[in-house]
Amino acid sequence: MAAGSWFDWTTGDLVTEAKFQDIQDSIVFIYASDAAANSALTNKTEGTVYFNTTDDKLKFWDGSAWVELSGVDVFELEFLIIGGGGAGGWSSTSAVEASGGGGAGGYLCKFASETSGGGSVTLNSFYVIPSTNYPVTIGAGGTGATDTFNSSNDGFPSYVGSLYAFGGGGGAKQYPAARRGGSGGGGGPRYSPDGGSNGDGGSAVYGQGSNGGNWTGTAAVAPNAGGGGGGAGATGSNGSSGAGGAGGNGKASSITGSSVTRAGGGGGAGTSSAGAGGSGGGGAGSRGGTPSSGTANTGGGGGGASNTAAAGASGGSGLVILRYPDTYTITVGAGLTSSTSTSGGFSVTEITAGTDTVSWS
Repeated sequence: MAAGSWFDWTTGDLVTEAKFQDIQDSIVFIYASDAAANSALTNKTEGTVYFNTTDDKLKFWDGSAWVELSGVDVFELEFLIIGGGGAGGWSSTSAVEASGGGGAGGYLCKFASETSGGGSVTLNSFYVIPSTNYPVTIGAGGTGATDTFNSSNDGFPSYVGSLYAFGGGGGAKQYPAARRGGSGGGGGPRYSPDGGSNGDGGSAVYGQGSNGGNWTGTAAVAPNAGGGGGGAGATGSNGSSGAGGAGGNGKASSITGSSVTRAGGGGGAGTSSAGAGGSGGGGAGSRGGTPSSGTANTGGGGGGASNTAAAGASGGSGLVILRYPDTYTITVGAGLTSSTSTSGGFSVTEITAGTDTVSWS
């Protein structure tokens, strides 16, 4: 009979030597060390199990050594992932031109009591399996449109494994609507064939950001004004009486050990003035000049332009920050730009550019 085989006992069955040996081989023995187990279990067979009272571990004999019995080794990963910001809207030299600011990149956060973009969404825990490669990319910011018929470009997504932060929506100029994104782009004068308009800001991805502000005014008539791009922490402001709307503010995180605000929306531009960029890297709009780009590695939206032959400003690139127990060592692929610091039992790896994989051991 093989060790550990099941036997249905009934009254009157004899305990033979083979059956007794099977019972003994199936017992979980208790010893303080591998040495003590080896000394006592001189006839152990492959599969014999004992409990080590010193380490509080179950171990089995694999035929040549004691091997720890354990489940899959996993640990919880805390993170901040921000997509690239959307670009602001384009403008010609016309005195009645207006455009929207770019929306901030999507904002995903799992750290302490902090929440993700657009409100109070708390993300589920993400568990990492050591020795497994997780794909990582840092999203670039979108670039501004250069003609009336196109919205500015959305930002590009950032991700770690299945954790995906969308790029921010591009700000509107004229015919196309403001773009949806992690945060939505600001609205612009969207002309229709009958001369009307619908300049609503772009919508945000739930749990990642906020909507863009709306355009206000009458198409091709001053005063009119583009809306500000949405930020991770607030909706972009609507344009008002020729004044471009301000970009929505970003959100603050202390995942690196100090509070930093990121993912602000870009300011919109109007026929009289332009809006400020949202806190956290949003670029300011400009009337008659060059709008400001979103700040790199914040996912900030680019500012919109008006009354000048200028493309909307580019959005800022995204960012990935990973926090994990310092008992694990990260391996970052050569295609990624990163830095790692350790404090208080945790390591924090900040990835600012590139595409590759990460793993832990």
